[in-house]
Amino acid sequence: MMDRLREGVNSIAVKIILGLIILSFVFAGVGSYIVGGSGNSAAKVGNVEIGRGEFEQAYQNERNRMQAQLGDYFANLLADPSYVESFRKSVLDRMIDDVLIEQHAESLGLRVSDSQVRTMILDMPQFQVDGQFDQEIYQSALRRAGFSPESFAQYLRRDLIRTQLLTAIQASDFALPGEVETQSKLLTQTRDINKITLSLADFAAKAELSEQEIEQYYQQNTERYTRPEQAKVSFVELSAQQLKQSLTITDEEAEQYYQQNRDKFSSQEQRRVSHILVEGDDEAKAQAILDQLTAGADFAALAEEKSDDFGSASEGGSLGWIERDVMDPAFEEAAFALQNVGDTTGLVKSDFGYHIIKLDELKGSVSKPYQEVANDIKQELRDQRAVDKFYELQSELERVAFEFPDSLDDAAKAIDAQIQTTDFISQLDAPELLKTPAVMQAITSPEVNEDGLNSEVIEVAPEHVVVVRVEESREETVLPLDEVRDQVTQALANVKGEQAAIQLSQTLITDLKQGDKTSLNENGLMFTDTETLDRSSPLADVVFSMAKPTQEQPQYAQAKDLNGDIVIVELVNVASEFDPQYNQQIGAQITQVNAQQDLSGLVSILRETIDIEYYIVN
Repeated sequence: MMDRLREGVNSIAVKIILGLIILSFVFAGVGSYIVGGSGNSAAKVGNVEIGRGEFEQAYQNERNRMQAQLGDYFANLLADPSYVESFRKSVLDRMIDDVLIEQHAESLGLRVSDSQVRTMILDMPQFQVDGQFDQEIYQSALRRAGFSPESFAQYLRRDLIRTQLLTAIQASDFALPGEVETQSKLLTQTRDINKITLSLADFAAKAELSEQEIEQYYQQNTERYTRPEQAKVSFVELSAQQLKQSLTITDEEAEQYYQQNRDKFSSQEQRRVSHILVEGDDEAKAQAILDQLTAGADFAALAEEKSDDFGSASEGGSLGWIERDVMDPAFEEAAFALQNVGDTTGLVKSDFGYHIIKLDELKGSVSKPYQEVANDIKQELRDQRAVDKFYELQSELERVAFEFPDSLDDAAKAIDAQIQTTDFISQLDAPELLKTPAVMQAITSPEVNEDGLNSEVIEVAPEHVVVVRVEESREETVLPLDEVRDQVTQALANVKGEQAAIQLSQTLITDLKQGDKTSLNENGLMFTDTETLDRSSPLADVVFSMAKPTQEQPQYAQAKDLNGDIVIVELVNVASEFDPQYNQQIGAQITQVNAQQDLSGLVSILRETIDIEYYIVN
């Protein structure tokens, strides 16, 4: 049970790592819970506390996930303290909901046996090779994920208990055949229509505009023609990434680093060991097993029969290869004290119980050849020197920008950079580098915007900073009509054109409902050929709300397409053929929706009946 022993179950490092791993399962929908009893808590659910460390790790994990998905947009959101507060609370609420579900499952008497957990582990394809459970893959996968075998089994046990409840809720829901049939008919319905499109562009081109109308429209819509506050900004940029491109690492430097740090490029001593575990404090049972070994019993056979570590028992107790600093200290000390292959220890007491450890194989430390790691060394040295130089230059930039605040010339010279200058920009059209909330705040600050001083050094990303200054600014102002006349004229023409198109369509629809096509012919309009629409059509909202036509009298309505053009719709037929091929899928969807509503209702009830205390959000 190699990873089971890592760091010790009470290690704070284990708790933090598990918090990270478990939250990733929580957001994937499978959930797990680790609850602590310390006073340093983020929330308390009944008598179970959610530790502050757990919450902060969960929050950081979700924040990193959102940052990876949304990039700068999410970074801008985080500049708003109210959003951060809401975001943090949503993470904590989800953790609370998971604990509530777990507590309720346990209160119902839902339990999972050791054999169920063991069977699930042995059947997981992630741990199998050619359909068979592989102990080394199992141990390696747990090690990478930060689990010990015991904590992983505990996670699975709790998840299985929770899944029992969720499965029971879902299994109790159903969809009636009539409900499925009705929903299927609604979803598969189609409409046959003819249509006339009145082009907004055509009507706008024919619109007659007077100077008085243009002036009046301009006065009524000045917000559309208001130029925001703008500034011409000069800035100096410093980043470690740019510095890397100018650094060269010689072969001599790389080889010298290799010789000085050979341990870094050498594999650790490894030992393949097996063990027999007796959980708890039953020293007598452990001693009895040791006596059998001393009397000549087969270690693998005893491990399979007697060991409480079901993960390794079926493999004769084999834990695979282990290295230093990954095991429980007591276990590790005993395992690495064995001198010869085949040697066994006496009883070794750890936090998990009593072990008897056997050395199966030794593998000494091996150094990788220089040529194999040369490129990695050069990149590491380049990165390291770039970061060192970055912080050295950042300090110099801070000093010079402060001591010579009326210009960026000295600051640029100090770090051998070019001064970059924008045209007039606002927050909406600023270069991406300057859109960082901290930079925009500096640009609009009185010291920079009004007094003309250099800003402080501002971090826009890790190892990436800028200093900005405002060269010229102009206030928010309504642009004069002469400057925006073309925009005003086009906007007014569009408004009048749309009004004319709507008025004509209403006239045509009124006449068509009465069976009169005179206006249609007078305007040279005719319906297109019949087309069939489903609920994905842009016209669906209007078309599917129209009354069913009769054979003698179609239905008419006005709609608008994606281009903004006015569309006269003639509904000639409603098709509602029942297609049973979708029944299973639709029934499953209805059941799933019902189950989700039931689960939400259960969580709401639990929140009302169980005391929940929030200790931290901000």
